[in-house]
Amino acid sequence: MSFNWAEYLHLAEELTGIANSIAGEEARLRSTISRAYYAAFIRARNYLRHQDLDLPRNGDVHRYVRDYFDRSSNELHRMIANDLARLRISRNRADYDDIMTQLPVLARMSLKLAARVLANLDELLLQQRQALLKSEVKRP
Repeated sequence: MSFNWAEYLHLAEELTGIANSIAGEEARLRSTISRAYYAAFIRARNYLRHQDLDLPRNGDVHRYVRDYFDRSSNELHRMIANDLARLRISRNRADYDDIMTQLPVLARMSLKLAARVLANLDELLLQQRQALLKSEVKRP
């Protein structure tokens, strides 16, 4: 069975609620930011994969996914692109910057943005299913 990438978001939410020490808290918050990004990114990537798009199989896929959604005239697509861009900036900071300020704020924001990406992807899938059902009903 394929991994449910939304579980990364659940893990990120769980990690944010656990804070025993200052060092441990920072690691958890950085991980929260990173996992929230990947929950959203992988779900968006897989959404495009199921649209039969030929996606890059290297690091270029991150930009490809964002750009695909950003070039669309669909409002949900544009929101997904914007949220993925913001998540990626935070994820890069969390993964590479030695010093970060306002980590709890960034972690909470990342969780909200990732949840919105997942909800928007679910809405797109629902719209596709509804369109498919309508087209099947119209057939004689």
